[in-house]
Amino acid sequence: MTDMHAPFVTRCFELASKGMSEGGLPIGAVLVSKGHIIGEGYNRRVQQGDPIAHGEMDCLRNAGRRPHYRDTILYTSLSPCMMCAGTIVQFGIPHVVIAENRNFGGNEDFLRERGVTVEIVDDARCTELMRRFIADHPALWNEDIARE
Repeated sequence: MTDMHAPFVTRCFELASKGMSEGGLPIGAVLVSKGHIIGEGYNRRVQQGDPIAHGEMDCLRNAGRRPHYRDTILYTSLSPCMMCAGTIVQFGIPHVVIAENRNFGGNEDFLRERGVTVEIVDDARCTELMRRFIADHPALWNEDIARE
């Protein structure tokens, strides 16, 4: 992982840990513009009873309205699901940095096919946090990814 990405991936891990400590899923995200975090969030589906409150969605909601996203990078602790990947494409976010995709191989190809630069940094902290969560809460994880 490059030094440029390290602080933002660490923040994703911190947000994911916060979500898990609240009884939710450990997925965090930050939106960065010109080297500064302009929005951050974490999966709050359980906490808010909101089926679309994924980490990336919470992050974008917290970033607020923007005229464009051309100058942004979205960092996420876990590979994005189709809903979040679709939102990335819809908003024209040009670059996504994924901390880990071992526990859930999301939609990297979908993003790349639509011109999004995708980097996977394989962060051991995020991988282990999600692995532990899935092992301890399989039903909640399956609910999050709409699997039975």
